[in-house]
Amino acid sequence: MDVERLATIAVDCGFKVHERLGPGLLESVYEAVLAHNLIQRGLVVERQKPVPIRLDGIILDEGFRADLLVEGALLIELKSVERTAPVHAKQVLTYLRLMDLPLGLLMNFGAATFREGVRRVANNHDAPEAPRLRAEHIPGA
Repeated sequence: MDVERLATIAVDCGFKVHERLGPGLLESVYEAVLAHNLIQRGLVVERQKPVPIRLDGIILDEGFRADLLVEGALLIELKSVERTAPVHAKQVLTYLRLMDLPLGLLMNFGAATFREGVRRVANNHDAPEAPRLRAEHIPGA
């Protein structure tokens, strides 16, 4: 399944989660419910996936944790705040570059409506400011 279709399904599931639960819960609650809904749609979902990175020849076993990774192709970063800050989208872009993924979603379940809380973030691989570190693929990790 292509990443655009995955994103469409994820946004649909996110909308339904926000509609049923509303804002104000912990991020971990939205993560668990969204992951469950995506799995119910037949997708493979990894929660809090540790992603090692390599920097200057050093491997950091847990450079960061991806909130949700869908089918190994779509990153979803979750927030539960009144309003996201520009740094949140930059965080998603950094994760996408490190994981060499084309698309991510920033979903903020703290917003009054889901529409104002969801944002697509595309990875422009040709960007000159791309970080020099990369996620380290470790088989079985």
